[in-house]
Amino acid sequence: MPIKITDVIVRDIRFPTSRSLDGSDAMNATSDYSATYVTLVTDAPDGLTGHGLTFTIGRGNDLCVEAVKALAALFVTGRTLESITENFGAYWHEIVAGDCQLRWVGPEKGVVHLATAAIINAIWDLWAKQQGKPIWKMLVDMSPEELVRCIDFTFITDVLTPSEAIAMLRRVAPGKAAREAEMQDTGYPGYTTAAGWLGYSEEKMRRLAREAVEAGWTHLKQKVGADIEQDMRRARILREELGWDRKLMMDANQTWDVDQAVANMRRLAEFDPWWIEEPTSPDDVLGHAAIRARIHPIGVATGEHAHNRVMFKQFFQAGGMDFCQLDPARLGGLNEVLAVVLMAAKFGVPVCPHGGGVGLCQYSQNVVLFDYIAVSASLEKRVLEYVDHLHENFIEPIVIRRGRYMPPKLPGYGVTMKPETLERFAYPHGAEWQA
Repeated sequence: MPIKITDVIVRDIRFPTSRSLDGSDAMNATSDYSATYVTLVTDAPDGLTGHGLTFTIGRGNDLCVEAVKALAALFVTGRTLESITENFGAYWHEIVAGDCQLRWVGPEKGVVHLATAAIINAIWDLWAKQQGKPIWKMLVDMSPEELVRCIDFTFITDVLTPSEAIAMLRRVAPGKAAREAEMQDTGYPGYTTAAGWLGYSEEKMRRLAREAVEAGWTHLKQKVGADIEQDMRRARILREELGWDRKLMMDANQTWDVDQAVANMRRLAEFDPWWIEEPTSPDDVLGHAAIRARIHPIGVATGEHAHNRVMFKQFFQAGGMDFCQLDPARLGGLNEVLAVVLMAAKFGVPVCPHGGGVGLCQYSQNVVLFDYIAVSASLEKRVLEYVDHLHENFIEPIVIRRGRYMPPKLPGYGVTMKPETLERFAYPHGAEWQA
């Protein structure tokens, strides 16, 4: 019996993280981690629903809510799940390009693309729940042909064609079962940003770094970019706590010009940073490539603000990144994520998705498990960000064991929030904001 989507409910959910300076960095000093939260209501007898979200940091979340409403009225309400998933790539193209007036206020970027991600990921969540599998497992179990049918290859066939993608997936298929068993046993390697927020005092940073080492983390990220002398001082403290066997990464959050980034990283090189993240404007593909060439062997990581698969294509072509930090809620949902994961594999760039936001770790753990098991078949230079707050608001919180992500077990994409969370943090009338 086909499942019809009868309604799309969208909520403005905000968490007052600015009070404790969680999430603070050189560009975003006072973030209120927020979610444009979508619920797909269906006519399924068991009351099956799909949930998705896109991440913002406060003001502007209401704009995403309105964009979801506009897209849902045109492309979602009244459609059956089967009519969408039978050719998911074609449906994705329809939602991003099927209405020229909405496309104009993108195209495939900004508020309208963030809204697209919330809707598309909710559809994937609904589909996976119908199949009784977590997203990573559903993807792993798909045939190469089924998976490729979910991708819109528009504008990227000069670097990756559907037939190439199918061939890539077939090549690594024989080892999938062993890699899946490995992940179930040992988990996926992660890194923590918990100690590195720029608004934390140096005493708090030292304490949290020490706790991270005791908890088994082998990779830790430091926020930099506000003041180079402070960056040097804080890096020295972190090296005192981490030692030299563990990896230290740095994140400038877009604050530097190209020459400034090079000069600052040459100073910070004494602390052996594994990568510098977003060293300059996220749109400056050639700037990233120039920085990468001039600060080698320090790696360049970027992508959390890259709008779409075309930007990633250009980053790969230009040699602008060593680590691909795609954001599963800034790209237009999982369909576009799959396109970027496959392009990254072709160019040999490890995928290390962005996780610094509410719900992003839940999404990203599914992405990296799929990437390792079914696409790259490699853990070399691969690690997933972990931010330790707000997971308690989800039905299935992240499980970390000695610095490694353990695969989620519940069906869906993992971003279904608890009803009490939705009530308490609804903006502006929820109890948290009324207080």
